[in-house]
Amino acid sequence: MVQELNINRQGKLAKESKGVKGEVIRDYNPVEGVKWRFGTPNYSKVNAEYFKNRTKKHPEGSLESVVTKLVKNWEVESHHIADPKQWQTMDSEVFKVSLNGGPKVDAQYMADVGPYNLLLGDLKGYKASAQTFETANTIFSNTFPEGFAWECLEVYSPPPNVMFKWRHWGTFAGEYEDDEGTVFEGDRRRVEIQGVCMAKVNDKLVIEELQVYYDPNSMIEPLRKGSAPGMCSFACGGGAAAEEDDE
Repeated sequence: MVQELNINRQGKLAKESKGVKGEVIRDYNPVEGVKWRFGTPNYSKVNAEYFKNRTKKHPEGSLESVVTKLVKNWEVESHHIADPKQWQTMDSEVFKVSLNGGPKVDAQYMADVGPYNLLLGDLKGYKASAQTFETANTIFSNTFPEGFAWECLEVYSPPPNVMFKWRHWGTFAGEYEDDEGTVFEGDRRRVEIQGVCMAKVNDKLVIEELQVYYDPNSMIEPLRKGSAPGMCSFACGGGAAAEEDDE
């Protein structure tokens, strides 16, 4: 969670952030003098969720394993390094990103608004235009305190135009405040979204463009079905049901 990071810690990722038991899923090494937004990130929680509930284990060296590392390294930079000039997974001079065939925006725009706002936009239950990079990260850190994991399901085409299918999921174990100020308490349901992405990369596998396709409503709608303040336990399935594991 962002709130657990220490801005004064500005080092390299810990071993626990890179993987477990010799399986490396994130091998990011920052540039010298990197400035982390909130302090050095720690991926131990989200890694635990990933290894517990992933649906695919790809062979080392496969296109799927390459995409897995590339996207997880991209996530490190897009969420935690504010200066595009310090990015390594993206060519910040030419980088463009778009959602569902919409307008393409550049690296600085993504650095300013953040991936959450960029890839959600304004929709019922969430208004990206009313959020900052920091407030969006806080909202979803509070919503998914155990992490919001990502996996590559399948790669359809090789570089330079890499088309792949992905899955994103997390346990709604915290609380979510929507754009109208209503707070929904998590009931440990699993929120899962799937989509596809076309990543244009150069000969060094540095990203030049991302075209992301999915339904943003599939992330927000389930969060607004939790128990709002004032509702009795029976309204959300009863006390015992609310404690069931979200498998």
